[in-house]
Amino acid sequence: MTNINERLGRELGVNLKYINAVIELLDGGNTVPFIARYRKEISGGMSDTTLRELNERLTYLRNLEERKQDVTRLIGEQGKLDAELQNSIMKCETLTEIEDIYRPYKPKKRTRATIAAEKGLKPLADLIFEGGFAGSIEQKAAEFIDQAKDVNSAEDALNGAMDIISEMISDEADFRKWIRQYVKRNGILESSGESKDSTTYEMYYSYREPVKNVPSHRILAINRGEKEKVLSVKVTADMDAIADFLVRKTMKGNQATDKYIETAARDSLKRLIYPSIEREIRAELTEKGEEGAIDIFKKNLAALLMQSPIKGKTVMGFDPGFRTGCKIAVLDDTGKLLDTATVYVTLSRDDKETSVKKLKDLVKKFDVDVISLGNGTASRESEEVIAEMIKGVKAETGKELFYVIVSEAGASVYSASELAAKEYPDINVSLRGAISIGRRLQDPLAELVKIDPKSIGVGQYQHDVAAKKMDESLKGVVEDCVNAVGVDLNIATPALLTYISGINSNIADNIVAYREEAGKFSSRKELLKVKRLGPKAFEQCAGFLRVMESGEPLDNTGVHPESYDSCRKLLEMLGYSREELKKGLLKDIDSRVAKLGEEEISKKIGIGVPTLRDIVKEIKKPGRDPREELPKPILKTGVVEMKDLKPGMKLMGTVRNVADFGAFVDIGVHQDGLVHISQLCDKFVKHPLEVVKVNDIVEVTVLEVDEKRNRISLTMKSQKDSK
Repeated sequence: MTNINERLGRELGVNLKYINAVIELLDGGNTVPFIARYRKEISGGMSDTTLRELNERLTYLRNLEERKQDVTRLIGEQGKLDAELQNSIMKCETLTEIEDIYRPYKPKKRTRATIAAEKGLKPLADLIFEGGFAGSIEQKAAEFIDQAKDVNSAEDALNGAMDIISEMISDEADFRKWIRQYVKRNGILESSGESKDSTTYEMYYSYREPVKNVPSHRILAINRGEKEKVLSVKVTADMDAIADFLVRKTMKGNQATDKYIETAARDSLKRLIYPSIEREIRAELTEKGEEGAIDIFKKNLAALLMQSPIKGKTVMGFDPGFRTGCKIAVLDDTGKLLDTATVYVTLSRDDKETSVKKLKDLVKKFDVDVISLGNGTASRESEEVIAEMIKGVKAETGKELFYVIVSEAGASVYSASELAAKEYPDINVSLRGAISIGRRLQDPLAELVKIDPKSIGVGQYQHDVAAKKMDESLKGVVEDCVNAVGVDLNIATPALLTYISGINSNIADNIVAYREEAGKFSSRKELLKVKRLGPKAFEQCAGFLRVMESGEPLDNTGVHPESYDSCRKLLEMLGYSREELKKGLLKDIDSRVAKLGEEEISKKIGIGVPTLRDIVKEIKKPGRDPREELPKPILKTGVVEMKDLKPGMKLMGTVRNVADFGAFVDIGVHQDGLVHISQLCDKFVKHPLEVVKVNDIVEVTVLEVDEKRNRISLTMKSQKDSK
């Protein structure tokens, strides 16, 4: 395994000492969030992203080593393993290379070559392929005529021999490797199609692009078109150039046999090698497309989950709808449900007036601060009513009331879920959506973890990606976000707790059951009383769980219990009292640390400098939420409609989604505008994520409005360069 560790160090550019230490930690059952946060000295400060990459590559390379051992054993059992072959296997760096070597030794289904061998034609094939025969091949072939074996002529014998030679050429690992690399460098991905009706695949009806240049989103779009039988897709290459290579490598300079070898080589390429290589290239392209889609989804999801919460506000969740009305849920500043209602904003004027009055009454009764409006069906009509109601409330009471348009993606999925039924057993399914819409403004992370990430709507072709691969990657993102923020142990739902380091669904349920039976947790230590939460799970999870009610102020910080003694020594050294820590009166801690010196303090209290820095950061602001430093959502009081937009108009907007080709920005008109990648910045941009991420607040200029096609083109360039 030492070779694996060294290779990981080279690939990731990380010192071997840290690679060895991290692998030992992972093998010891430690989680990525725990290592990233609380083992910085041991890991060399690797980020959670690097640690996940290391873990994935470690799994792949261990599987590679295992496959090398399997193939070595399988060939050895056939008595065909020599030192040279074993050395070739050990040098393989990918699973594909190993399978190429194993190919000739792999048990085969019945093929034309195996049938020919059954007819006794292998000696004739060997005679031709070795190229040393000096007589007439046709006469020699006649010796293999055997009507009992269905070899009725010399021509039959030669055809069978060439089938065997074709397969022998096809099984040669070096040939396949050269052809694979040639097609990757020079191959062209082509698609064709036609339809009388307009489809989303029109740009691919006559499409050609070098294999090495095809971007991820186009690969997945083409794959989908092929799956829907709209497109025909193939990978083409210069077959003559590849055939010439095979012929050169296989012919022996014997005029009598070379013509048969050449025929077999060209047959091998067309019938056996190229179809296989094309499948491999398409599979690799699909993997590239999936990795690109997953990477974008991960970054978009992280930005969405880490958006700034609106805390300390009473919120009205507003789930718009036509026929069945708009569902309303009023939540207090902790997210507790206060009241529900249904209003109708799309029918007669009388209904609208009744709805405005009902909304006003709820606002006044519960002193609502902000309305969280879902962006789905009937959102525009609802927004008009809300804007009218806000004016009325201000005129009558002087109260400033705002609304925010939030994505309601996944709200209906959550509403009908088993989890929602468990949380709100007595609440109608349709009203649960309004609760979710309200809560995702108050605490986006806590609410969105209840929903399958694929239903949140911030991906690119995510439904074209293998579900297992997508789920595993997104679970890692959610884990990292939840653990980066931390959760309140006394209000966290099982859905949220499940993502905490070291806690599985059973332990999460046990924590909530304990809380319901014994009351609120009074300290982190009390976690050890929870059924099935042992010392190892406690070590992994404790630092990420906050207990505001604890008599130990450090329980409401990200300081791990294992560092409490060191933290107390630090406070004493810096001249702070426990009471000052509790009240958050350590504002000048950085200057006190600088005065004494980090290295000196670290030695005296027995921790590393990275851990010292983390402790200082945490105790400076107990209960700190890293999301609070991010931009807040745009609060609105009035309506903008698509017809109000004019080229040159400047607006503030929220980035809702990022794809390979640009960013979609919500400017408050119920149709996100597209900032094409070419319009994101005054300089060249390789990918939109270099400039923006989901939930960024950006200034945009309207380039073009197409009301018929419901499209808005925007730019983020300085105005002089926007056209």
